[in-house]
Amino acid sequence: MAGTTGGRVVVTGATGNVGTSLVRLLSEDSEVEWVRGVARRTPDWSPPKTEWHAVDLASERADPTEVCRGATAVVHLAWAFQPTHDPASTWRTNVLGSMRMFEAAAAAGVPTLVHASSVGAYSPGPKDRAVDESWPTHGWPDAAYCREKAYLERALDVFVRDHPEVRVVRMRPAFLFKRESASEQRRIFGGRFLPGPVARPDLLPFLPDVPGLTVQALHTDDAARAYRLAVHSAGARGAFNLAADPVVDIGLLAEMLGLRPVRLPRTAARSAVAAAWGLRLLPASPHLFDAVLRLPLMDCSRARTELGWRPEYTATEVLREFLDGLRHGAGADTAPMRGRKVG
Repeated sequence: MAGTTGGRVVVTGATGNVGTSLVRLLSEDSEVEWVRGVARRTPDWSPPKTEWHAVDLASERADPTEVCRGATAVVHLAWAFQPTHDPASTWRTNVLGSMRMFEAAAAAGVPTLVHASSVGAYSPGPKDRAVDESWPTHGWPDAAYCREKAYLERALDVFVRDHPEVRVVRMRPAFLFKRESASEQRRIFGGRFLPGPVARPDLLPFLPDVPGLTVQALHTDDAARAYRLAVHSAGARGAFNLAADPVVDIGLLAEMLGLRPVRLPRTAARSAVAAAWGLRLLPASPHLFDAVLRLPLMDCSRARTELGWRPEYTATEVLREFLDGLRHGAGADTAPMRGRKVG
């Protein structure tokens, strides 16, 4: 790491998928003096050097400024994926809550702000080559998740202009998985009562092959390592793509699961998702499905070169671990990550 900063770190969304990995990593870091975990509900989990603060960033009455006092870095991970049928609600949490957190960090004199952006912030892009961080970040306008991530990119553009004293880093990770996130992600994207055979891909008769369904994946712990490097690397600014190899496509999934791929037209797949979402059987919206099919593949050279970051898990290892977590109802000791087996 080329030059390091101090180690008093505020982490929002600290009880979620990325938050639990990052808090654990920072609590074991000899360069970190303390960690303040911010979440709507404080957990029983007590890692070393960590104190918990209950703050609902969606509330207009919330003022996280005091939580930021004395910190050398704020890592903003807090995000709500649901309710997908009420985009005004997620906007209050994700956009207005994030902007509230940015201003609180500036008001408290925090010198470093690390924001969890996403591959979902990117405009539609190629699947046959990787793009770097200069690719446009206008998102896919129909999907609330992408729209909100893209809006915050613009909000940070203004924040950087108005607060040049704050070092701002934007992380743009691919899809993040770990064994302990399996139950949470099943509930968020598949619903509370996801049928057992879907949680057990080995019981499916075939694998739907939808054109455009080529994405990237990353182990959550590898993402946490990148966030830690960004906190400590005094020269790191701007955006960093984060993903592991290999690219995840139907061929890789079919080989990994031992299933036969069967081509399914994009319109048929979307119609099925839209029907299930309309009947409130599926939390993931057809708009997000549209966005996933259009996401570009990311070039992660900048993170490797400037942060010295290398993922320790391959995308194949990540997915195997996650699927094992699905089968066993894996989770963690925080409210968002609570385990629950289905099927």
